[in-house]
Formats: sequence, structure tokens, C-alpha cells
Amino acid sequence: MTADQEKKQAALEAVKYIKNNMVVGLGTGSTAKHMIEAVGKLVADGMNLTCVPSSIATEKLAKELGIKIVALDAIDKIDVTIDGADEFDGKFQLIKGGGGALLREKILAWNTKFNIIIADSSKDVNKLGAFKLPVEVIPFATKQILTYLEAEGLQPLQRMQGDASYRTDENNTILDIDISGIDDLQGLEIQLLKVPGIVETGLFLDTTSLIIVGKEGGPEVKERN
Repeated sequence: MTADQEKKQAALEAVKYIKNNMVVGLGTGSTAKHMIEAVGKLVADGMNLTCVPSSIATEKLAKELGIKIVALDAIDKIDVTIDGADEFDGKFQLIKGGGGALLREKILAWNTKFNIIIADSSKDVNKLGAFKLPVEVIPFATKQILTYLEAEGLQPLQRMQGDASYRTDENNTILDIDISGIDDLQGLEIQLLKVPGIVETGLFLDTTSLIIVGKEGGPEVKERN
């Protein structure tokens, strides 16, 4: 199977957890796109769903598919959110944000009763960090935070879009850092979020309820112990 086939397989398995009248959080990215298309089919077949998107791109796709979209402040709690990940480990810890939507994705995850992560098999790692960790930063503070992260040995790179700095949906910048040598991820998360101007990190350490991985022999469903 190709990686894209694995992504689609995981997405189709995940939407089985969606029931009529649920509030559903919609993730962002290439894996989530398959899930959004599957949700669109559920709606087209008559299921009543209210969905909260994690990005402008996701909102646009969902509306094109006829999915009812509301803002987060229009609901109390999300029943289930389905989203992708750039990496996950055996402790259900994730790196997310390769697509730039980490802030809204983390807000959705925090406001969700049951979080499902869908992924192709390449995202399953023994230790997080081969994928660079995205850190969302207020533009006003970007230069100083770059200097701080360099001094901490985290080798930050400012994410670019062409010749300009990449901007998130919240108009912030992203610094991608190297955490391959870090063992204490909880400590790193605390350290980074104490820095004025760092808005959020792509570390999702304790929000995930279920991980579904696309595989040759069929989807593997991993439940948090």
C-alpha cells in the first residue's frame, strides 16, 4: 500500500466512530482530507452532524462538501475530533503542526471528549524528533525567540512560504526546532510555553484517546492503556 492508501484506510475506519447528532472536530492535512471527504459522504447519506474546523482550509473543503460548520464558541463540547499527526510514539505522544494548524488543532483537542488520530504507518516512531517540532510564535517576538532557541541548542529554522515568512491562520510565524536529543518532552513543553511570545507548540502529549494506523493487512487500532 502507498502512504496515501494507508491514510485513506485509517480515515475510513475512524469515521465509524461518528454517530448521528454528534459535534465533530475536523483536523487539517493530507490524512484529514480523506476523513473530511468521508464525513461529507455521511452527511450526504443523511447523517446529522455539526462540525468544527481546525483551519481555514478545512472549513473551505467541508463547506464544499455540504458539511454544517460552526465556530467553536457556538458549541459547548466536541464529541469526537479526528486529525492526523506528523509523528506518534508508543505513549500516544504526538508531533503535529507540519501543516501549520497546530494552535487551532490543540484548542480543538483540548475541547474534545474523544480524540482520534489517523496516520499512515511511517508516522509510528519509537522516539519523537525525526520530524522537526513546530513552535508558533508572535511575529513581534520572532527574532528574539530564534536567538533564545539557538542558545538552547534547538537549531530553530523560520518556516518560509516563498520569499516571505510563513503565516498561520492566526497570522503568527512558525519556528521548526530539532528535539531529537530531548528525552523530557513534558519539561520541554513547560520550558517553551514560559517564553513570552511563544503561543503554542506542536507537542500533543496527553490528548489522544485512540490511534488508527493504515496497514497492508487492515487498519491497526491502538487504544490508550
